Amino acid sequence: MDSMLIGIILLVALALFFDFLNGFHDAANSIATIVATRVLSPKYAVLWAAFFNFIAFAFFGLHVAGTIGKGIVEIGQIDSYIIFGALMGACSWNLITWYFGIPSSSSHALIGGLIGSALVKAGPGALVLPGIMKTVAFIVISPVVGMLLGLTLGVIVYRLFARSTPAKVDHLFRKGQLVSAAFYSLGHGGNDAQKTMGIIAGLLYSAGYLGTTFHIPFWVVISCNGAIALGTMSGGWRIVKTMGNKLSKLRPVDGFCAEFGASIVLFGASALGVPISTTHTITGAIMGVGTLKGIRAVKWGIAGQIVWAWILTIPAAALISAGCYKLAVLVF
Repeated sequence: MDSMLIGIILLVALALFFDFLNGFHDAANSIATIVATRVLSPKYAVLWAAFFNFIAFAFFGLHVAGTIGKGIVEIGQIDSYIIFGALMGACSWNLITWYFGIPSSSSHALIGGLIGSALVKAGPGALVLPGIMKTVAFIVISPVVGMLLGLTLGVIVYRLFARSTPAKVDHLFRKGQLVSAAFYSLGHGGNDAQKTMGIIAGLLYSAGYLGTTFHIPFWVVISCNGAIALGTMSGGWRIVKTMGNKLSKLRPVDGFCAEFGASIVLFGASALGVPISTTHTITGAIMGVGTLKGIRAVKWGIAGQIVWAWILTIPAAALISAGCYKLAVLVF
């Protein structure tokens, strides 16, 4: 086995580790509301979310994978060093924010990693600006739309059940939240797992293993959905606490509205091939539902800390990635 093939295998393993971390880090997005409302215990919540993470490949196309694979950095510039730097930047930032319990975006950490390595290698000309600008725009669009949808669904549901007893509403939406959490987990797996697919396919294409046409092999699809599902099963409990309890107190009806609002955004973005942040989306939806109980029901200080993490994610991951790229070039 030659050294190039060994390097490719190690990088694919690193990419799948990032995918595992993505599920681990973003498990909070899929299960925070259903755990906070005590619809499911943490143990069963992660199994529920992981199952729908895994089967998401059967429901979505591969548009997001295509965007990551060739829509952020020019495909001709991608090589093993860029992939290594990008993955190290993304993994490092994920672990840092997990340690502090901050729900940052794994997606934007990966995009920041790609940008950092590409800039060091070839300068701004290596970047695909339309793809980057579309992704950056959705840093604002996805939480705002998530907030509006969460708020709108909350208003509709509150009015429909205004004359029902609290016990009846709670009983109904404890069951309904199983459905909304399943939809959200499908959207999470459908959008986030594809980002790693794009990275692996870009690596294989640059090494000549995909022939002359860029595509996503099925074994890559299955591997990535499996890795993110395993990560979700492991759970990121520090972030679950922030999302489920610190941001706003949630009841089953609130969790139902937040998850369905966020899942609508994820389904739409995946159809358009936009790699958005599941973290941003569910945070916005929780805040939207929370405002129905009054402005003070949302802990805006915690929300502000989360927003700062969003702002810092791409440049922080890019800086780490740039350093790792330079180190890899010097050592290897």
